[in-house]
Amino acid sequence: MGMVITAAGTALPDTSAPTSAPTSVVDLASRAARGALARARVSASSIGVLINVGVYREHNTFEPAMSALIQKEVGINLDYVADPEPAAGFSFDLMNGACGVLNAVQVGQALLATGSTERLLITAADVHPGGDADRDTGYPYADLAGALLLERSADPRAGFGTVRHYTADRPTDVEGYLDTDTMGRHGRTTITVRREPGHAERLSAFAASAAADYAQEIGIDLDRTLVIGPSPSASPSPSASASPSPSASPPPSASASADGSGAGAAVRGEPHTAAPVLGYLQAMDAVRRDDHDQILFVSVGAGPSAACALYRPEGW
Repeated sequence: MGMVITAAGTALPDTSAPTSAPTSVVDLASRAARGALARARVSASSIGVLINVGVYREHNTFEPAMSALIQKEVGINLDYVADPEPAAGFSFDLMNGACGVLNAVQVGQALLATGSTERLLITAADVHPGGDADRDTGYPYADLAGALLLERSADPRAGFGTVRHYTADRPTDVEGYLDTDTMGRHGRTTITVRREPGHAERLSAFAASAAADYAQEIGIDLDRTLVIGPSPSASPSPSASASPSPSASPPPSASASADGSGAGAAVRGEPHTAAPVLGYLQAMDAVRRDDHDQILFVSVGAGPSAACALYRPEGW
């Protein structure tokens, strides 16, 4: 049995909230998760495992795990004795930057294969530590969340295939960190993101190379494959080594919604860990299924590292 995406959702900061209210990872991720659950028409108590893969969060919080706070906000098995579907809910954070969603997919495949859970929820959310990315022109990423609801399919041809990881043989040219020497009393609301000149072009070539290697290893036709890749700053260039194929890379002006539906207000900044979710929703809303046999997720980020996973929706 394959593991399929039952529903997906995204969420943006609530523009109707008071301007003094900081954007929260917990709020964004929870709204994206509730949107996905509403689309699938399943209850929060039916989720056995929640994996949160976001990196940047308000006040640079690292403990407690964001996943536990998101689990509480969504209402996933808060009382596994009294809930309609009694189960001991389990949640944890998994941090690997832009590749986090596909890392969580790989973990989810193992959990569903062993029967550890029937349904798994992945959340990915990033916000500026100060609560508003728009106020920091040097911060490149969007305040954005995404969620994927995953479960087993009776169709053995549907769902995710093997997740493969690739590492470039060179030093990283992008990193986000706390500058402890200079942060002073504002350390909880600041972050330093360093990207070397030419970063986008190098990441672009690496993403294309990883996609080409994966296609050769797995044996897929890229001409019949929709590629959901990184944001345009890292999307494959015409001179890259991957074969030409349609792309659903989420641009900075891509649309997402505050209610988790996947369409609405424009995203300001680059989608980061939630980019695969946004790209998937765009693809499913706009792509003619007759033109493609499958979807290829490609994520690339700091390391430099990349992750690829083939996906075939049910009915394709």
